[in-house]
Amino acid sequence: MGQHGDRVKKALLDAAEELFAREGVDAVSNRHIAERTGSANHSAVTYHFGGRDELIRALIERHTDDTRRRRRELADLLGEDPDLRDLLGCLILPWTDQLASLPRPSWRARLVQQLKAAPSGIELIAMLSDPLVDEVFQRAMGLLSDIPAPVLVGRSWIMGRMVTDVCAEYEARLEQDTIEPNWTGLAYFLIDACAGMLRAPVTTVGDFLSSRSAGTLS
Repeated sequence: MGQHGDRVKKALLDAAEELFAREGVDAVSNRHIAERTGSANHSAVTYHFGGRDELIRALIERHTDDTRRRRRELADLLGEDPDLRDLLGCLILPWTDQLASLPRPSWRARLVQQLKAAPSGIELIAMLSDPLVDEVFQRAMGLLSDIPAPVLVGRSWIMGRMVTDVCAEYEARLEQDTIEPNWTGLAYFLIDACAGMLRAPVTTVGDFLSSRSAGTLS
């Protein structure tokens, strides 16, 4: 396709990421994305990506190599007997490191938030998830055997939503405010919050969220 085609694809990805983040996945048409890039070819998304699902897949995969590499580095440092905060850090820090590496304003956290609100987006995220996330997550759950399984399922779902939503809110704040980003500080704030929630006393055991899956990050 050549350099021109690569530039067009990048422009389409940039436009889609911002529009999806701002307006929601289902509210943005392929035509709208093409028009945002200044292209008169309203079928540009189909031409360059093959279809909408392929565009979304490309968006999800866009920064995952660096995230997975960072997670592998952290996992290799865990040792045989890591504590809960170390394991949670292996899940959360690669995600916030990715967000910290992006130029401002960034849209990545809000994009993921919107994708998780769209059924097709949830399915694509699940298909492209990092197997190491599941491995680390299961090790973390193994340290919480005293917590009833339905409670752990529910809390892990809340944890995934919380990390995504808090990062999206922080990203939006960075767009509006002239503050110095501190994604690492936010990561440890989230690690503390997740560890506290997962270990919190149990006063009610109910099957409230067992049909939900944990909101892990690729």
